[in-house]
Order: sequence, then C-alpha cells, then structure tokens
Amino acid sequence: MPYPLKRNSKTKPNSSKPGNDPLPLTTSRLARHELLGDINQFMTKHDLNVMGQNLSVVCEALSGSNPQLAEEFTAREINQEPIDQRWLDTITRLDPGTNERIAELEKLMDKLEYSLLRFAQTAKSAQDESSEQRGAIGRQIEEFERGAASDETGPSVDRVIELSNAMIDRLEQVEGAMERSQAETLELRSSLAEARQEADVDHLTRLPNRRAFERRLKSANDEARSNEQKLCVAFCDVDHFKQVNDTHGHEAGDRILCAIANTLSEIANDECFIARHGGEEFVLLFYGQDKDQAWRKLDGVRRMMASRQLLNRETGKPFGKVTFSGGIAEVTEDSDTRGALARADKALYDAKAQGRNQIIAN
Repeated sequence: MPYPLKRNSKTKPNSSKPGNDPLPLTTSRLARHELLGDINQFMTKHDLNVMGQNLSVVCEALSGSNPQLAEEFTAREINQEPIDQRWLDTITRLDPGTNERIAELEKLMDKLEYSLLRFAQTAKSAQDESSEQRGAIGRQIEEFERGAASDETGPSVDRVIELSNAMIDRLEQVEGAMERSQAETLELRSSLAEARQEADVDHLTRLPNRRAFERRLKSANDEARSNEQKLCVAFCDVDHFKQVNDTHGHEAGDRILCAIANTLSEIANDECFIARHGGEEFVLLFYGQDKDQAWRKLDGVRRMMASRQLLNRETGKPFGKVTFSGGIAEVTEDSDTRGALARADKALYDAKAQGRNQIIAN
C-alpha cells in the first residue's frame, strides 16, 4: 500500500459516555489516533524494535512528512523486499541530516579544542611576562638595598623595598596560579583528544565505529575525486546471526562478532579501512581499488571465515560454520556517496536473498 496512508477526514461521533472524555473526537485527534494505530500495526507486522529512531522513521513515512521516505517504503513493499531493522538502519545512514549533525559536532569540538589551545598560550605568555616583571622588580630592590646601605636614606626607601617585596610575593602567587591553569588546560586538551578518539571506537570489537566511518568516507571520497582514483565501499552482514544469539546467548554472539572483526582486520592497511557499522554489520573502504579488486580481497576473507569451525568455549557446543555476506559498490561511480551506499546495501541484500555466504558487487 502506498504511503502515506489516506485518512478519512470525516469526524466520527464520540461514543464514550458523558464525562468520560471531555474532549470531542475532532478530525485532528482522530488523525493522530489512526496514525498511532498504523505505526503500531506496521512495527508489529515487520517485527521492528520499539525505539526512538525506528518510531521516527516509520512516523515520517506513514504520515507523509517525508515524501522521499514514503516513496522508498512504497517501493520496498511493491518489490516485496523486507522492511527490517538492517534496512531501517540503512535509511538512517543515508539521511543527509546524519552527516550534517556529525559535521556540526566536529566543528563544536574543534572550536573547544582551539579555545583551550588559545587559553594555554595566553596563560603561558602571562606567566612568562609575570616572571620577567618579578625578576626586574627583584633587581630594583637589590639596587635600593645597596643604596640604602650606603646613603642611609631612611625609612622611605625601606617602605619602597617592603612594598616591592610584597608585589613580588603577589606576582609569585599569580604566576603559580597561571602555571596551574596551564597544566589544567593541557590536561583538558588531552582528555578531549582521548574522548574524541574513544568516541570513534566500537567498545566491543575495538574497530572504528559508524561515526568514524562517516567522517572517513567523506574525506576519502573528496581525496579520491581530487586525485581521480578509485574508491569502493562494502557492507558485510553476519549470516543467521539471530540464530547464534538465540541458541548460544548474546555473550557468545559478541564473541562471534569479535572473531569476524579480527578476521576482517587482517586486511586492514593504508588501502583498506574497516569499521563496525552497528549490530552484526561491518563496513569497509577500499582505496585505489576497483570493484573487482575489492571483491577479490573481501571474498578471500569470506572464504577464510567460512572454512573455520568455531567452538563455544563457554559451553563446549560448536557454533559450526559462521559466515557473512557482502555487497560492494564503487563510490566514484556516483555523484555523491549516498548513491554508492545505496547500491552497496542493495548488493548486500541480493547476496542474502541468493543464499548468503557470498559477496556481490553492484
């Protein structure tokens, strides 16, 4: 059925008893009630997780507030393709707003780091100037003391020396405070750098995460187009992963994900970037390689993984053969990265539909 769903604009009579519902069932309230019902039915039909991201995407499609999204949902059902969690994650990934929000966050973090750097430089400059002034006053005091000893100028000179010594003490205090501020600023900058790095890492597999991938994809695409080089993107998804979790438990599933991450990492180098994109999905970027080259490299990893017989060391039960499917597209064949991501995702879906445990290039 095309989206958004058409709604009856007529107001239905309020059948509740007097006093039970003080608000009349207006057209607006009826529309909201029907939309909530449609969302509930849709989420249940497609066995989708009830979470904010899913509810937002489904609501945009069913309400018609996002016409492009509604068209994609319609095409998906017409082609009898599944509207599952992986596909919804893809829709979110392809949302231009996601990249814009990541870019805005990066700008804010860059501004904060720059401000901390400037503060550290200013504190160091003030500390150096304070030290110089303290040294100059100290030298003046020594001259006053020598003059007072020889000329016996009286208490006025003693008072100047006393005030100058007090000023030196105060400058030493200010200098100490600046030194502490500088140390704290450097520590903050270090913590910020660590936080930025940690924010780019998947805590389970220790691979770069989706956030890191989005940023790397942008820079890699710009560089590839500037240098007229090839750039390919690949999505990999663990086959029958839900069965692994259901049979062996989520902790065992996590170990499977780590095993696949380690296997994929064997081809990671300056020409291949690997990240965990979320759930049981991984993403790779192949620099300076066309689809055939990327396919051969990724298919080699797939065959390596498929040849292993994994054992659940916690229970002694065999996992059996754990495989993954993959889809590849050449980024530089499209005018922007969005089209390439969509083609790679389509190739991954085709690999799943055609029996799994294979890599398809689109």
